[in-house]
Amino acid sequence: MSTHAARHIARNASVIAGATLLSRILGFARDLIVAFALGAGPLADAFFVAFRLPNLLRRLFAEGSLTMAFVPVFTRVRQDQGDEAAFVLARSVQIWLLIILGVIVLMAMLFAEPITLIVAPGFSRDPALLATTATLVRICFPYILFISGVALCMGVLNSMGHFLAPALAPCVLNIVLILCALGAVCMDLSVPHALAFGVLVAGMGQWLLQQPFLHRQGFYWKGPVRIYDPGVKRIGTLMLPSVFGSAVYQLNI
Repeated sequence: MSTHAARHIARNASVIAGATLLSRILGFARDLIVAFALGAGPLADAFFVAFRLPNLLRRLFAEGSLTMAFVPVFTRVRQDQGDEAAFVLARSVQIWLLIILGVIVLMAMLFAEPITLIVAPGFSRDPALLATTATLVRICFPYILFISGVALCMGVLNSMGHFLAPALAPCVLNIVLILCALGAVCMDLSVPHALAFGVLVAGMGQWLLQQPFLHRQGFYWKGPVRIYDPGVKRIGTLMLPSVFGSAVYQLNI
């Protein structure tokens, strides 16, 4: 490995490490403030159960599985066929994500109460708490659409040598939840509902953060797509073992 390549890797690693450290500090502050605002009562349980459900799908479909499967295929297509073919692949993957996850989100919103009882069967003893949790689930669940888009943006940017914006994305979630918790307390609003809407806003903010950096790389979501692109099939095949392994791990938890 050349000295230039080693320095490049070290610089990228430093960027990711710095952004991750900042995210962890903000995450610690978020936990403290959310604990202060929510307390330890049933409403806190309702929010954490509601947030756990889209987080489960995020772990299954977005962060690890999608990025690990997407990056090598995108990189190979970009090397062999050029940037435009790789961008077509990314847009095509996004279409499939919206279709598959859109159906899952719709089903979750229609059957929020039964899904809640799977995760928290004890809530059946308190109909009011169950109804509140189901409402929070309906608010939070579309977060998975945004965060899967963030994972796809991360794959594109990382493949093209940019690491800062994807690494900073978790900071947006922490900052938004901190502001929502403090705002709800100051304005005497329902803290769980404010946090649930905050999750949705944070997902949108994380996605929007990536867009200027994608544009600098020449990538735009508006453009040609190929629904049956061979690369999409390859990514789906690579994702299956990772999704299965993550699902087993999460079910064990």
